[in-house]
Amino acid sequence: MFYSLSQWLEDFDIPGMGMLTYVSFRSLMALIVSLVVSMWAGEYFIKYMRRKQYLEGARDPSIDPYGVQKKGVPSMGGVVIVIAVLIPALLFGKLTNVYMLLLLATIVFFAILGFLDDKIKLSGNKDGLPPRYKMLGQLVFGTIVGLTLWLSPQAVVRENVTQEIGEKEVVFHKSEARKSTVTTVPFFKNNNIDYYELFSFIPNGKAKRACGWIFFVLVTTFVITAVSNGANLNDGMDGMCAGNSAIIGAALGILAYVSGHIQFASYLNVMYIPGSEEIVVFLCAFVGALVGFLWYNAYPAKVFMGDTGSLSIGGVIAVTAVIIHKELLIPILCGIFLMESVSVMLQVAYAKKGNARGEKWRVFKRAPFHDHYRHRMEPGVKYLLKKPDGLLLESMITTRFWIVTILLAAITIITLKIR
Repeated sequence: MFYSLSQWLEDFDIPGMGMLTYVSFRSLMALIVSLVVSMWAGEYFIKYMRRKQYLEGARDPSIDPYGVQKKGVPSMGGVVIVIAVLIPALLFGKLTNVYMLLLLATIVFFAILGFLDDKIKLSGNKDGLPPRYKMLGQLVFGTIVGLTLWLSPQAVVRENVTQEIGEKEVVFHKSEARKSTVTTVPFFKNNNIDYYELFSFIPNGKAKRACGWIFFVLVTTFVITAVSNGANLNDGMDGMCAGNSAIIGAALGILAYVSGHIQFASYLNVMYIPGSEEIVVFLCAFVGALVGFLWYNAYPAKVFMGDTGSLSIGGVIAVTAVIIHKELLIPILCGIFLMESVSVMLQVAYAKKGNARGEKWRVFKRAPFHDHYRHRMEPGVKYLLKKPDGLLLESMITTRFWIVTILLAAITIITLKIR
């Protein structure tokens, strides 16, 4: 809103209005506003939820081996995160930018999906929204995102070409932006691959290109579904998901800024994506909202984000990665989310194998993986992973997971130069 207003006011030669056109200024303002809104709204939200008695029931006593009680803590705190993102994004974002609109639609859609799940749980049904409906919603929205990027004239890239001048390779950009299914592959010198090249066996050029876009839509749908579910599984300890996601959001903001700045994109030899710098404004609001939410969500939490928050967070991260053509970096950047998802799948598969033999088999003491560190081994159960012998404090587990995410974020950014 302010971006459009500043352009109109510039015609009247009002001093200082040009600042609102700078991405750096709008991004920092979005960060500040989201942080303040999140901290301010969090207090009122907690009081409202307590007054309405929308509270978490008693947890399993074995959940916290140190006996920290969390009965009566309000849930659905993701509402605070979503509001704290939307307000600065709408105020400082360029609302004609397709990427900004996609991210706004993403956080609203997944907030609604998560809110329905949380509401059903608070109504007495602990299972919440049936998983098939969640999955259907994720698949449908993933398809919408993929098709939007396919069809929107704004969603274009300018790939790099290099020329040898003397003993040096100089990076140039193609003169015309084009629609492309190209994506970044980490750790390779020529680290871009176009999905349509996977269908080189098809002789017809148009058919091959169409297959490339269909495959891109399928990849988009898979990434959005996987990351949103991974974030949901990671939301099991106070401050865990919010802290990890803030770090991931900051790393994505750096990648988006580089991709949207033609000089930096040229220097780092990454594809230039016109308009992607607007994503930085949204991600600054996203990070600010998460950090502000930690004011109340850090151990011991006064509010839980619920699926309203975790699904929204995962959706935003996934869509951002797809927009800037960095979806293949997700396994590194979101390694914690990946580990949580894989741990659940391994636990279920191994338990079924043991059940077939009439025995209790487990890979971890508990799954998702973060719960492994705060539970004791049960008698009569065979475990593959028995360490550590002792139990760790929830705050210690959370902090260590944050540290791992910082490491993974640094590795992700470094991949721009390690080839």
